[in-house]
Amino acid sequence: MKGTMISLAEVRRKRRNTLVISVMLIGILAAFLISMNTGVIRMSPLDVVKTLLGFGTAQQHLVLFDFRLPRIIISILIGMGLAVSGAVLQALTRNALADPGIIGINSGAGMVILLYVAFYSSPTAAPAYLLPILAWLGGGVAALLVFIISYRKHKGLSSNRLVLNGVAISSGFSAVTILVSLRINPEQYQFVSTWLAGSIWSKDWSYVTALLPFIVVLLPFVYFKSQTINVLNLGAPLATGLGAAVAKQQIWLLAAAVGLASSCVAVSGSIGFVGLIAPHLARRLVGQRYQILLPATALAGGLLVLVADTLGRWILQPSEIPTGIVVAVIGAPYFLYLMFRTKG
Repeated sequence: MKGTMISLAEVRRKRRNTLVISVMLIGILAAFLISMNTGVIRMSPLDVVKTLLGFGTAQQHLVLFDFRLPRIIISILIGMGLAVSGAVLQALTRNALADPGIIGINSGAGMVILLYVAFYSSPTAAPAYLLPILAWLGGGVAALLVFIISYRKHKGLSSNRLVLNGVAISSGFSAVTILVSLRINPEQYQFVSTWLAGSIWSKDWSYVTALLPFIVVLLPFVYFKSQTINVLNLGAPLATGLGAAVAKQQIWLLAAAVGLASSCVAVSGSIGFVGLIAPHLARRLVGQRYQILLPATALAGGLLVLVADTLGRWILQPSEIPTGIVVAVIGAPYFLYLMFRTKG
């Protein structure tokens, strides 16, 4: 009887998870079609579908395939990368407030990108394929500094210290970024302002192909480690008792989280809170098991950034609100809520 009840509960859980994933996929598809129709040049959903199938006009083909489609794909990839990075960091630190932006990865990656761009007469002169690699190096240095400062011998990693030190390191990198911005020409300064606001400035296919390898390689790698993440989420002492090579696995997963966040920052600028909101939303919907939590988190992040980017392009047409600002309007109140709940 008890086994039957467990089986029924498992079946209900699987059905609910399948429903959640299906709803998120439908949401992304709906947001995709709406985003395709959002812009100065209006196109009906039927025109969008016809153009995607190759039956649109030359102007419609140009608008969709050269301008809107790359931006939409980048938005989804960025959302997935930042969200999964946040989920991994929350598991490694066992801190509900851990996020690539909060612990300094975004600012470290961004500082290196902006230092590199400062040596060019135009931001677009920087090779697209080099930006994610440079961002990974900057984000890695920031994460390494935060983890070294937060680690205590015989006590391990302090979650509270990690968040506080992350904020301090992030502020330091941001200060250097601002200092650099004061010594560049007006064109580069405009790029810096756009980047700091979290605008998806990389809107052509070269940036899609530059970001795609990081997402295609690192997301499956993290999912492959989902069972390991479940064990690490129990805490280092218990994970060690269960036979996990804690230090080695933490290094691999931290490198993957830094790679995901940094590569996304390289093509999107400083978009915060995605790595904080998406994992919490997915956790409430599908539970704590990372085998299902990671896919749900990726879809929630992709949907969040795509919707935010679409709203940013729609609210003040023909002007745009940077995607990072729209996400921050949603994420800041939720971050404060988590702070008070965690404190209590």
